[in-house]
Amino acid sequence: MKSLKHLLDKARPAFEPGGRLSALGSVFDGFDTFLFTPRTTSGPSSVHVHDAIDSKRTMIVVVAALMPCFFFGMYNTGYQHWLALGATEFHFWQLMLYGLLAVLPRVIVTYFVGLGIEFAFAQWRKEEIQEGFLVTGILIPMICPIETPLWMLAVATAFAVVFAKEVFGGTGYNIVNVALVARAFLFFAYPAQMSGDKVFVASGTAFGYGMPVADGFTCATPLGQIATHSEGALTLTGIDGHVLTAWDAFVGLIPGSFGETSVLCILIGAAILLFSGMANWRIMLGVFGGGLVMGWIANAFATPTYPASLLPAWEQLLYGGFAFAAVFMATDPVTAARTNTGKWIYGILIGVIAVIIRVYNNGYPEGAMLAVLLMNVFSSLIDWCVVQANIRRRMRRLIAKSSES
Repeated sequence: MKSLKHLLDKARPAFEPGGRLSALGSVFDGFDTFLFTPRTTSGPSSVHVHDAIDSKRTMIVVVAALMPCFFFGMYNTGYQHWLALGATEFHFWQLMLYGLLAVLPRVIVTYFVGLGIEFAFAQWRKEEIQEGFLVTGILIPMICPIETPLWMLAVATAFAVVFAKEVFGGTGYNIVNVALVARAFLFFAYPAQMSGDKVFVASGTAFGYGMPVADGFTCATPLGQIATHSEGALTLTGIDGHVLTAWDAFVGLIPGSFGETSVLCILIGAAILLFSGMANWRIMLGVFGGGLVMGWIANAFATPTYPASLLPAWEQLLYGGFAFAAVFMATDPVTAARTNTGKWIYGILIGVIAVIIRVYNNGYPEGAMLAVLLMNVFSSLIDWCVVQANIRRRMRRLIAKSSES
């Protein structure tokens, strides 16, 4: 590492203003600060130095928290593929390899497109390359179906980075979650490719590995089955016809978006975020609590007209992207509420709205994405109301003390 650092230090003058490669200065700085903690000071007096835990290191911790979900997504992608083939025996490394080969092109495409746009904007603005896409680039493939075409991911990534982030000024200035904007763009622009019964299971080969699945197979997600349920007992089934249990949903062995199925792995990621101080527990608890309460209310007034209301309240938290949104999307520090009271309100409303959309809109069985995006827009208003309430309370206290004296 010392030799690499020496090499970068030696090359730095060429990328500084006046150097022959100064036009690529932001690109060089991006790689340098990604590999090594910057030794910059807060002013010309050099009295203060920046903490070693800068934005890049923060993003790396978040990516590490996503790894349990990512690795399980690889396993589940292979598992669902082999289930669709009618397999009865499953080999761990066989499943992992297929899942890796299936998702790797999607990760490469999102990073290539997203980072390419950020590099271009940084060069144009003559600014440092911003590090927010380190997380966004891996989130987008994880919240999309595994069968999402690569060109769609490229278009959605470009749209989200430009119109949900760069036009507002880049990392730290966006008002909505960039990854969720990409997912929403795909859903509304290409609904057939994003909500069909087959898109959530890899049906083809991955770089020649695996076997094509027969055209007649079906693989509706649990929420898709619930939304189309008409009468009789509500029973969820897997691809091979076996009955899905709440334990299957908790572990994650169900069809769904690549990284969202395993609540167990999501909770492991939540523990990493909370232990490292990268996420706020109030928001997470608020989302789960709001969803649980709204799920209980919906179940108390359950009707066959809205089949999702037949689910017990606690099972609402296990299906779809609810848990993933609560841990990794709602807690985004840029788009979430900042005040402690505001975080409770923000989280609870996300949980409530997600279940309302899921239960009472049969045409849209998943509500977590829209709930987070909607509350992103209102997070600043929530904080403003909380601050104004604190000001009014302090003014009343001050007036009361003045009258006593």
